[in-house]
Amino acid sequence: MADASGKDDKGWKPATKAVRGGQIRSPHGEISEAIYLTSGYAYATAEQAMRRMAGEEPGFVYSRYGSPTAAMLQDRLCMIEGAEACRVTGSGMGAISSAILAPLKAGDRVVAATALFGSCRWIIANQMPKFGIEAVFVDGANLEEWKREIGKGCQLVLIESPANPLLDGVDIAAVAKLCREAGALLVVDNVFATPVLQRPLEMGADVVAYSATKHMDGQGRVLCGAILTDEKRMSEVYDPWLRHMGPAASPFNAWVVLKGLETMQLRVEAQSRSAARLADALAAHPAVAAVRYPHRKDHPHYEIHRKQMTMGGTLLALSLKGGQDAAFRFLNGLQIIDICNNLGDTKSLACHPSTTTHRALSDAEQAAMGLDRSWVRLSVGLEDADDLEADLLSALNAS
Repeated sequence: MADASGKDDKGWKPATKAVRGGQIRSPHGEISEAIYLTSGYAYATAEQAMRRMAGEEPGFVYSRYGSPTAAMLQDRLCMIEGAEACRVTGSGMGAISSAILAPLKAGDRVVAATALFGSCRWIIANQMPKFGIEAVFVDGANLEEWKREIGKGCQLVLIESPANPLLDGVDIAAVAKLCREAGALLVVDNVFATPVLQRPLEMGADVVAYSATKHMDGQGRVLCGAILTDEKRMSEVYDPWLRHMGPAASPFNAWVVLKGLETMQLRVEAQSRSAARLADALAAHPAVAAVRYPHRKDHPHYEIHRKQMTMGGTLLALSLKGGQDAAFRFLNGLQIIDICNNLGDTKSLACHPSTTTHRALSDAEQAAMGLDRSWVRLSVGLEDADDLEADLLSALNAS
């Protein structure tokens, strides 16, 4: 594979791809990638405009279709992920909603894991039936449920692993095999793991989606999303949808994420080391009923995560023995860690999923994914782990 500059990436390690991949330099020879902050592009002739719009000549036509800055980000993400094609969108939900809606039509059937981000579950449960699409949820860790429901026939399967908010695991390779046998498309939301720790396409997934807002920017600045798949599916299924529906990423936001990718591996690995340490410290506290961290042996899906993820990731969840009251006291007692529903940031962030990220779900829907009002989700940042541990334990003692 060659990047946008024509350089062959053969033999490049992930860190090199994250810094050098996809770079397009103008005649000025800039070291930092340029922001092409323009909505449209001029043509030398009317004939050239006709050829460009018909796809008969390469080049840019309108920033809703693409921009040089977005192209650099897309090429770099392809290199990091090992994908043939990538398109970036204005937000993570712009990416995941496009990834699951573009391939479907009335009369189709979707099978999804019960544990999903609240907005993803809302689309499956509430929006798809309006389009005449049947939807069913299964326990993501139960392979027999996957076999039963996929075996009945479906066109698309959606999973998150680790899933939001309790970091449930799904055996991606096993579900991918079932999808191939049934002729179903497997879409994986890989935002918690990032391509640094897990690469679903290598396990048989057809499409991977990201909120690039999270670890890819990772510094709380912009919204962005990404869809990665093969060239044929991208050109036939996703490009028409993205061009006409319009969930485009701005050149500026694409540039911010492009620069964030340069340090993503360093950040994710450092944050994961701190998260593993903090998970152990929290599990030992008497106020904590349970801790969920993918690489802790007491995680119910530990074996799945150990097989798929090279590290445990930057997120964990903890259940407080006193329920919502204790969870709120704990959150309000934090001095360093911010209360925020974002994640994957250099700053540590904590939230109460039942009343924030998953508030649109009924108590029964939350219970189906094991979520109750005692749980807090923690996204571990780059602060000193000693300071974070002291902050967490102090808040627990106060709760």
